[in-house]
Amino acid sequence: MKTKFILLCITCFIAIVSCERFEPIAPSDENVLDGQIDGLTPAQQGQFLRGDVAFSEVFTSAKGLGPLFVTNSCVSCHAGDGKGVPFSTLTRFGQSDNTGNQFLHLGGPQLQHRALPGYSPENLPNGATFSKFTPPAVTGLGFLQYVTDADIIAMADPNDADGDGISGIPHWIALKSFVTPSINAINQNGMYIHRFGKKAAAYDLFDQTVNAYNQDMGITSRFDSNDTYSGLSIDPEVSDNTIRDVVAYLLTLKAPIQRNRNDAEVLQGKKLFTQVNCASCHKPTLTTGFSPINALSFKQFSPYTDLLLHDMGNGLDDGYTEGNALSSEWRTPPLWGLGLSPSAQGGKYFLMHDGRAKSIEEAILLHGGEATNSRGRYQNLTQEEKNALIKFLKSL
Repeated sequence: MKTKFILLCITCFIAIVSCERFEPIAPSDENVLDGQIDGLTPAQQGQFLRGDVAFSEVFTSAKGLGPLFVTNSCVSCHAGDGKGVPFSTLTRFGQSDNTGNQFLHLGGPQLQHRALPGYSPENLPNGATFSKFTPPAVTGLGFLQYVTDADIIAMADPNDADGDGISGIPHWIALKSFVTPSINAINQNGMYIHRFGKKAAAYDLFDQTVNAYNQDMGITSRFDSNDTYSGLSIDPEVSDNTIRDVVAYLLTLKAPIQRNRNDAEVLQGKKLFTQVNCASCHKPTLTTGFSPINALSFKQFSPYTDLLLHDMGNGLDDGYTEGNALSSEWRTPPLWGLGLSPSAQGGKYFLMHDGRAKSIEEAILLHGGEATNSRGRYQNLTQEEKNALIKFLKSL
């Protein structure tokens, strides 16, 4: 009996080891975008997990989807917490001057181009200008939220005082009624610095999340009860707790981790990145201020953005304004996670605000306006230097 028991144990051990050999090897943290930041409390970890589930929830008409919508889940636009693709690209419409969107009564600012059976999707109204917005990666956003207004203002150079041709400005907008200013907020004539979105038109991740439920999926909440089809105020279709769980999830997603940081060519590319003055807008290092989430308080991180609006020239001017941003102004997108973008974009790149650039070099060459000098410096590099710079960007 004892011998049989020992043989059984050996057999089970061999079976377990054999199975483990055939299990897929989990990718390292630096090769994936998703995952939580270190240092969360058990309660924060629990909320992160609830938010993760809610972020992946697929909505149907029975759950409140639509009747007009763009997509039916958060994750459909941000697969693996990464960038979106042409299928998930949003269309925002309005007009070329920034006097306030004149098409809100016609479904603006976002086109809901899909509809439940029995309903007709929206079409662009006559006279409206529009822009395509490819969904961004959502990792590391908590760090961006807690950069202080004072630090953002310090990076601004509205009159180009240093003469480098770059004059980034914060995007000052009045807060929505359901948004509460942060402890570090600076009020300027009733307006506050907004930092999220292609034109930095969202104040914080709460603002962004409420808007995404409403405008992307046609789902009302207590914070935004407007039905995108009828224009009427209707009962909430998603709970306060779900909204707050998703916000907590977005706040505590880890920052992308640079890969191959000690590679000689990557290090050369990093120096060239500064030499051609890309780092003037794509700031390599920022620091958070106080956060109620201790793991986000007073942390240095490397997003490669200044969170400011910059005039990017006629080539990137879609004729669409948002908030107080001009049609040619765009917020500097963070570059961290850039090298992992194809993993969420079907093995390809869809870069710039609308996904028009199919490679990193094409994105660089589309830079105009304030970035014209940096583009010219890049073009003057040798091919070897260009390769090193792009390898550095792919390491982020």
